[in-house]
Amino acid sequence: MSKFDDIRPFYDQEVNDALLSVAKHPMMKALMQFTFPEKDEQFWLEQFKDIHSISDFQNQFISQTVRQILKQSSEGLSTSGFDQLDKDVAYLFISSHRDIVLDTSLLNLVLLDRGLVMTSSAIGDNLVQKTFLHVLAKLNRNFLVQRGLPIREQLNSSMVMSEYIYTLLNKENRSVWIAQREGRTKDGNDATQQGVLKMLAMAAGDEPLTDFFKKLKIVPLSISYEYDPTDVLKMPQLMAKSRNEVYVKDKGEDFATMLSGVLGQKKRIHLHAGDVLNTEFDEIMSKFENKNKQLQAIAQVIDDSIIQNYKLWPTNFIAYDLLNGTNEYSDHYTEDEKMLFGRRMEMRIDISDAVLKNSFLAMYANPVVNKMKYS
Repeated sequence: MSKFDDIRPFYDQEVNDALLSVAKHPMMKALMQFTFPEKDEQFWLEQFKDIHSISDFQNQFISQTVRQILKQSSEGLSTSGFDQLDKDVAYLFISSHRDIVLDTSLLNLVLLDRGLVMTSSAIGDNLVQKTFLHVLAKLNRNFLVQRGLPIREQLNSSMVMSEYIYTLLNKENRSVWIAQREGRTKDGNDATQQGVLKMLAMAAGDEPLTDFFKKLKIVPLSISYEYDPTDVLKMPQLMAKSRNEVYVKDKGEDFATMLSGVLGQKKRIHLHAGDVLNTEFDEIMSKFENKNKQLQAIAQVIDDSIIQNYKLWPTNFIAYDLLNGTNEYSDHYTEDEKMLFGRRMEMRIDISDAVLKNSFLAMYANPVVNKMKYS
C-alpha cells in the first residue's frame, strides 16, 4: 500500500472497473443524459467499456459535460493569461474559489483545449460521502482533503497531502489545483489562508521556504462569475456569521449546492492565469527571516495577483452602487442590467430584511472594493 492510498485518485489500471461499477447508477444515467441528450443509454454504456484511463474519461465524457453546462447555464467562458504557460510544465494553481464543482472543471477544460497539463484537484472528503460521488471524484483525478479529524490526525493528514502535492508536481509532472482557502468564499472577499501555505510547506524539510515555493511554480488563478449561481445558498451562513452564531449545515446541503452551481445561471465567466511566481520569493527572502512573516508575504503576493486580475462584471458595479446609494460606477452598466439584477435579487431573497439585502449586495460588491485598493 502507498501512503497516499487514502487520498489519491484512481490509477489508470483501476479506472475501467471503477467506471463500470457505477455505469448503471441513476446519477450516472442523469449525468450522461444531460451530457448527451440525444443519445440513448446503450451509447455511453458501450463507450465506457473502452475507457482505461482518467484522461480517456475526462476527454471523452467530462469535457463534454462541462461544455454542456456552459451551453445551458452561461453566456460563455473567456480566459486570459494562459498563453504565458508552457505546455510541458506542471503548475500549482492556487485559486479563488466560488463553486464546488465548476471552478476546477472549467480550469481543466481550458487546459485541455490549450494542450496544457491538466490538474489533479483537491476536494473535501465531506463533499463525496455518497459512494457514487466518491468514485466520480476519483475518476476526475481529485484527491481528498480529509476534514473533521482530531488535531494529531489532522497534522499527519496535512503532511501526507503536502508530500502528495509535491510528488504530483515534481515527480509526475502533474499540475495541481487547490483553493486559496478552506471552503468557498461566501462574501466576495478572496483571501489566501496562511494555513494552506503552511500545509504546502510541510514537504520542504530543511530547504529554505522561498526556494521550495519557487519549485512549485505557483500560478494564482482568478475565477469570476457574472452571476453566482449559489449566491442565495450562501446567505444562511453569512447571516449566522453576522449574528455571531455557529452555522450548522443541513444534511444534503453540499449536494444541493453542487447541483445549483452546475445548473444555475452564471451569465459570463472569466478565468485569468496570473504570472508564475518566482522573483517575488527572492524579495520576500531578503525582507523577512521569520517563516511566519514569509508565509504572510507569500499569501499577500497571491492575493495581489488574484484580486488585481479578477474580472469585474456589471453585476459587481451595480451591487456596489446599490449598497452605497451612489451612481459612482453607472458607466459600467446599463439601466436594463441594473433592473435585471434588482429583479433577480428580489426573486432570491426577502429585500425587506435590510441585513439580508446588504449581505447579498456585499457579496457582489466586495470584489470592486478590494480591487479599488490597487488603483
